[in-house]
Amino acid sequence: MVGLALAVTLVAAACGGGGGGGGGGTSSGSVQKGGVFRTAQDDFGFTNAFDPTGEYLASAFTMYNALLRTLVATNHTAGPKGNELHPDLAQAMPTIASDGLTYTFKLKSGLKFGPPVNRAITSKDIEYAFERINTAPLVAQYGQYYFGTIKGMDGKAKSPQPISGIETPDDSTIIFHLEKPQGDFLYRLSMAATAPVPQEVAKCFTKAGDYGRFIISSGPYMLKGSDQLKVGSCSAMKPISGFDPSKQITMVRNPNYAQNTDDLRTNNVDGIQVTIDTNVNDIFNKVQSGSLDASFTNQPPKPILQQYLTQPAKKNLIHFDSGDRTWYITMNWTTPPFDDIHVRKAANLIMDKAAMLQAWGGPTFGQIATHIMPPSVINNDLTQSYDPYATPGFHGDLAKAQAEMKQSKYDSNKDGTCDASACSSLVMINRNVTPWTDLEPVVVNSLGKIGIKVKPRELASSAAYTTIQTVKNNIPIALNAGWGKDYADAYTFAAPLFAGSSIISTGNTNYALVGLTPSIASQVGAKIPSGVTIPDVSAPINDCEKIQATDPQRNQCWANFDKTVMETAVPWIPYLWANNPTVTNPSLTHYEFDQFSGYVSLTEIAVNNKINASTL
Repeated sequence: MVGLALAVTLVAAACGGGGGGGGGGTSSGSVQKGGVFRTAQDDFGFTNAFDPTGEYLASAFTMYNALLRTLVATNHTAGPKGNELHPDLAQAMPTIASDGLTYTFKLKSGLKFGPPVNRAITSKDIEYAFERINTAPLVAQYGQYYFGTIKGMDGKAKSPQPISGIETPDDSTIIFHLEKPQGDFLYRLSMAATAPVPQEVAKCFTKAGDYGRFIISSGPYMLKGSDQLKVGSCSAMKPISGFDPSKQITMVRNPNYAQNTDDLRTNNVDGIQVTIDTNVNDIFNKVQSGSLDASFTNQPPKPILQQYLTQPAKKNLIHFDSGDRTWYITMNWTTPPFDDIHVRKAANLIMDKAAMLQAWGGPTFGQIATHIMPPSVINNDLTQSYDPYATPGFHGDLAKAQAEMKQSKYDSNKDGTCDASACSSLVMINRNVTPWTDLEPVVVNSLGKIGIKVKPRELASSAAYTTIQTVKNNIPIALNAGWGKDYADAYTFAAPLFAGSSIISTGNTNYALVGLTPSIASQVGAKIPSGVTIPDVSAPINDCEKIQATDPQRNQCWANFDKTVMETAVPWIPYLWANNPTVTNPSLTHYEFDQFSGYVSLTEIAVNNKINASTL
C-alpha cells in the first residue's frame, strides 16, 4: 500500500517547462539565495477568504506550499516528478495495516510553529485541522475527501470536536482509521486543509474564512507581521498585516523553520510579495520593466503576448506549463432551459470552440477540450479523439444543434430554436478580465444561433466564483469556471464536481447540481423543476474509487465515467485543456513550475533583485 502512494506514473501529468528558463535558466547547482520574489494578479479570487480549512483555489494552494506543511507532500516541481508524494512532517511514509484501514505516522523532531505561537508542532495540531474540516459552519469545500472516509467524519459537527477515527497516543504519533480502503488516501493528506493548526489561535475563528487573516505558519515562510499578533485573548487579535485581501499577501522567512527537517523545498528567496493590480496590462508592463519578477495567475494581453512569441530576445522569458486543468461553461440543471438535456446537448453542438481557443490566445495556450478530464490526468486513456459533440473544425454545427433542440420542450414549433420565455435574458456570470472577456462574444453569438439569449454579468474573479458557488443564487450558466486536479488522481475531477454528496449551500463546486435530491435541495436552497429527474453518478464514482491506485483499470474506469457524464448528464461545455503561461523578467534567475498547484513554484524559484525582505 505504501508503494501505491508513491507510484506517480499512474496519472503522469504532462511535463512543464515550455519556453526558456527566465534570465538564462540557471542550473540548480548555481541557484542563488536571497531577494524578494515580486508578482501580482488582478484579484485573489479566494473561495473561502484564504482559510485553509475551506479555501479551494489553486493559486491559494501555491501560496500554502510556502506557508504550510502536511504529513506528506510533493516537491513542488514540474512534470511527473512533481506529482510524487514524499514524507513532509512525517518521518517516513506511514505504516499501513494489511486491510488498508489503519495508517500510522510518526512526526519528525524539530518541527515548530512560526511566531507568535513558537512551540512544537504535535500530532494534536494535525488532528485539530481535521476537527475544523468536520465543522459544518467552517465550510470545508473539499471535505468530501474525508467525510465517510475517516471514521467519525461526516461534516456535520457544529463546532470542532475530537474525531473518533483519529488517534494521537503521543505528541509525535497520529493514527487514522478508515471506513474503507482508500487507494489515494495519502494524496488527500497532502491537501492544505490537513496542515497543523494551533488551537489556541484558530479556536477564536468560528465562521468560514475568518482564520485566513490569522494563519500561523508551519512552513518555511510566514505572513509578514505574524510576530506582532497578540494571542493572549481572542479579542486582542487583529489581522496580520501581511495579508490584506484587497491589496497584498507578503511572506517572509519563518525564523522557527528548520531546513534540515525538509527535503522538499529549497526556499531560495527571502520574501514573497503578491500584490493586487486590477489593470492586467500594468502587471505585464511591470514584469517587462523589472518592478515585478514574474506574472502569476493572469494571462498576458494579446499585444504583449505577441512580443514574447515573436521577439527572439523575449522567447525565453515566457513559459507554458500543463496545469492539468479544464476550462468549461457550466449549465445549471435546476434552471430552465438547462433542465432539459436536449438544450444542453444543443449548446455543446453549437459552440464554436475553435474561435474560443483563438480568443484565448491560440494553440500555445492548450488544446480544445472535448470531455471532462484532461488526458494527462487519466494517462491518456481518453483523448481529444473522443468527442461526443464533434463538429467540423470544432466550429460548431448549426444543423446538428437544431436537430437536438427540436427534441426540447423549449422549442415550441420544432424549428430548432429555443423560443420559450425561459430561453431569453439568461444571466451568464463571467470574469471581468481577459481572456474571459474575449471569449464572451463567441459564446453569446454561438448560443444565440439556437435562440439561447444570455446576458453576461462580468465580475472580479473572486466575486464570480462566490456568486456561482452559492446555490440559492440559481445562476443558469457561467463562463468563468475552470477546474484543475487537486492531486494526481482523476477522483478529484469526479467527486467534487459531480457527486450529490458534494453539494453544499455556499462554496459549492458541483455547479450543475448533478446528483441533487429533494432532500439535498431543501438543505441548500435549490428547487428541482417539476418533472425533472437529475441523474446520480455516485455509483460509478464509488466503483472507480475502489480500484487500487496502481491498477491501470482505475484510469480506464475514470475514462468510462467521463463518457457517462458527457453523454447522460451533460453538465458542461468543456472548451480548453489549458497550459498556464508565466512571463518572467531576467531578474528571475531560476524558474520552476509546481505541478501540484499548477502555478509558479514559490519555494523553488530564485531572483537576483537584492531586495531586503525586512523593508517590505
